[in-house]
Amino acid sequence: MKKIELDIVALSHSVTQSHNYAVVLGEQDGSRRLPIVIGGFEAQAIAVAMERMTPNRPLTHDLFKNTLSTFEVELKEVIINNLLEGIFYARLVCIKNGEVVEIDSRTSDALAMAVRFNCPIYTYEFILDAAGVILEDPDEDDAPKPSSPTPKKRRKKAATSSTSKGSSLSQYSDVDLEQMLNEVLGEEDYERAAEIRDELKKRGEVKGGEEK
Repeated sequence: MKKIELDIVALSHSVTQSHNYAVVLGEQDGSRRLPIVIGGFEAQAIAVAMERMTPNRPLTHDLFKNTLSTFEVELKEVIINNLLEGIFYARLVCIKNGEVVEIDSRTSDALAMAVRFNCPIYTYEFILDAAGVILEDPDEDDAPKPSSPTPKKRRKKAATSSTSKGSSLSQYSDVDLEQMLNEVLGEEDYERAAEIRDELKKRGEVKGGEEK
């Protein structure tokens, strides 16, 4: 059965389920999109890897990746191989000493691992036929947006903090923002970290433009 390669093109709040998120996979050589509803923890695991953030402590998927790497198991690819009653199924295709081993996985976990191993994601035609949607404007720019709403992890509430969501980032210096970024990463507030990182990136682009 021919495999179709997919890319993660978006990660956002689910429109149909308010407490969940949706990861959107895009066909590499086509205009079809495959939206999959996932939980908040899994969305966080995907977002953190897409953002190239380094958590204070390894998340579950980081731990699993480190374990596989330690025992020299390579994750070759992820395949979304079935769709039953609205539920997606996936498998991790691994290689150990030249032998191929397939591991059953929830699709959300498989995607979180694929981002960490930078391995390809595949599915089959019948799944795209059943659950895929066609992008109305093929030229629409829906490239990966790791800075999309990133799910927050529960954490202890700080009494006061200069990194509260109500504070405007534009009033802080680059040095202050770097310090704030380290603080929120320590608190595992990846949503705020993404906002700070984007502000620093924007300032870097502005400075780069002025130097030209």
